[in-house]
Amino acid sequence: MTEVILVNELDEQVGTMEKMEAHEKAILHRAFSVFIFNSKGEMLLQQRAIKKYHSGGLWTNACCSHPLPGEETIAAAKRRLNEELGFTTDLKKAFQFTYKAPFDNGLTEHEYDHVFTGKYEGSINPDKEEVSDYCYKPMEEIEETLQSHPKKYTVWFHIAFPQLKQWMQSGNTF
Repeated sequence: MTEVILVNELDEQVGTMEKMEAHEKAILHRAFSVFIFNSKGEMLLQQRAIKKYHSGGLWTNACCSHPLPGEETIAAAKRRLNEELGFTTDLKKAFQFTYKAPFDNGLTEHEYDHVFTGKYEGSINPDKEEVSDYCYKPMEEIEETLQSHPKKYTVWFHIAFPQLKQWMQSGNTF
């Protein structure tokens, strides 16, 4: 039974709760999203495994999850990146955002999402329980397909991608 860290709007911890219960009750909790780029500036995308508890089969950023109670968010991001895609790399905090998105299965993502970026060039060994497929794509191509085929991507990716693009246009680097 995995627990998540419940937070207020300032990302201050207010308790813990079993992960599925937090999603059933739409309680705000801490999460993270990792965006990985190669030396060409292409973004690593993963297709979520079909049997995930929500958003199965949809494309999204390299890795998303929740830190465990007592775990630093950046440490959790590095841990899950290795668990899901089989590699580690240095990560840098970019920004954070809060979102709330209900799903057809009765669950709701209500997350205070910390966004991290990193670079990686090596081999990728995805956990098939988590990831169906992966690829690197140019930002422009991703932006085009977000418009032309929006249902192929996760809800949070639609929110995070334009914020990441703006962050990068402000002179920030991964």
